[in-house]
Amino acid sequence: MSVDALKAALPDYAKDTKLNLGSVTTTSSLSEQQLWGTVLASALASRNAQVVREIADDAADYLSAEAFAAAKAAASIMAMNNIYYRATHLLSDDTYETLRAGLRMNVIGKPGVEKTDFELWCLAVSAINGCGKCLDSHEKVLRDAGMPREQIQEALKIAAVVHAAALTLEAEEALAPATV
Repeated sequence: MSVDALKAALPDYAKDTKLNLGSVTTTSSLSEQQLWGTVLASALASRNAQVVREIADDAADYLSAEAFAAAKAAASIMAMNNIYYRATHLLSDDTYETLRAGLRMNVIGKPGVEKTDFELWCLAVSAINGCGKCLDSHEKVLRDAGMPREQIQEALKIAAVVHAAALTLEAEEALAPATV
C-alpha cells in the first residue's frame, strides 16, 4: 500500500493525474515533513478511503507520530473553519463576518509541529474545500514567515493532484458494474 499502488489504481484516462502524483511526491522543494503532511492532509480532505489509506501508508514512513497527528488535525480543524468562514464570507449580510466565531481552534496555536508546516497543511485543505478567506489567511501567515510563493504553490499543486486522484477513483467506483 503506497502512492505507487494509488498510481497503479488510476485508470488510463487519468494518466496526467498519475504522472502528477508521482511528480509532486518526488520532486518537491518542501521539507519531508512539509511535503508528506501536505499530502496526508490533502488526502484526508479529499474524503476517499482508498486515497487516505494509500497516502497514510507512505506518510507514516516520513512523518513523526506528532506530525502525522498534526496533519490529521489540520484536515479536521479546516473542515470546520472552511465551512464557517466560507459561509460568513458568502452571505450578503457582511455583519456575519464581524461576529465572534466562538469556535474552538486551539490546535492552530499549538499544532505540535512547526507553525509554518501546519499553516501549509491548512492552506492545502482550504484549497480543496474552496474557502478563499482561509486561503488568504494562511497564505499571509506563510508569506509573513518568509515562505516563498513557489513553495506555497507546491502545496496547492499537491492538494489539486491528490484531490483529482480521489475524485477519479470515486468516479470509477461509482461507474463500476455492480457485482451480485
